[in-house]
Amino acid sequence: MIKSTTIIAILSPDERKSVVASDGQATMEDTVVKNNTDKVRVLYEGKVLAGFAGSTADAMTLFDKFEGKLEQYSGKLERAAVELTKEWRTDKILRKLEALMVVVDDSSLLLISGAGDVLRPDYNVIGIGSGGSYALSAGRALLSNSNLTAEEIARESLLITSSIDVYTNDQISLKSIEWQDPEE
Repeated sequence: MIKSTTIIAILSPDERKSVVASDGQATMEDTVVKNNTDKVRVLYEGKVLAGFAGSTADAMTLFDKFEGKLEQYSGKLERAAVELTKEWRTDKILRKLEALMVVVDDSSLLLISGAGDVLRPDYNVIGIGSGGSYALSAGRALLSNSNLTAEEIARESLLITSSIDVYTNDQISLKSIEWQDPEE
């Protein structure tokens, strides 16, 4: 299990928006090292969001690799994710990385793992990291039973998680992208 962080990603067709948020806590074993780490990146000309659970060096490596795949495949998120996963599984160095990524654009929300997974969740929300299941549960409940915006749901889900998971704090980093109207 990836510890030390919680990431939540939401694809909101009603709002024409995608959101990825993370807590800010960075831990080393059982010690909090930093409280306001930003674990979310905006990629590919501001059209893709990515969040990461794992070590910082692994994150930087995978963000760079994934951004390269997005460039190579003209921003096609699913194709870039599959190609990253293939390389992740077959490269001698990359396959040692123990990590999870969530990526989202205007039409796809994906979980990517070094085990070869590229998964699209049944609902428009996913949570990863040590508090991922708590954030996912809160996010799904709020999506179905509230009128909150995607950003509000992401924040509230992480606040709920921070009250349960010791590896998650309430210093939230959130990024969102609004989708362009195809006719604009």
